[in-house]
Amino acid sequence: MTLKECYNALGGDYNDVMSRLMMEKLVQKFVMKFLSDASYKNLISDMNEKKYDEAFREAHTLKGVSQNLSFTKLYLSSEAVTEALRAGDYDKAYSLLPQLEADYEQTVSVINEFSSGV
Repeated sequence: MTLKECYNALGGDYNDVMSRLMMEKLVQKFVMKFLSDASYKNLISDMNEKKYDEAFREAHTLKGVSQNLSFTKLYLSSEAVTEALRAGDYDKAYSLLPQLEADYEQTVSVINEFSSGV
């Protein structure tokens, strides 16, 4: 799997990230580093513990990382959770978590598949 195929499979925008970072080796480095980012796991933990201020920060971090890496699908679902938490609409934030989880799991799965061929 090429990096471009990886982006297609995870619902990202390869051309956008390349226009920003310009070197495929640099993009690949940050894509691989994403696997060690704890913001998603912390977000879920904070939501379960009803620590909404912390959950907002984690969702916002995940949104930013996803946007910077042009993980479009994950960016959109993390943005929705971020904005629900920003508005204090915790019921809505909880209702959006299944989509965020699906997008996160898809992203991680595709990156893992990509990394096995690197």
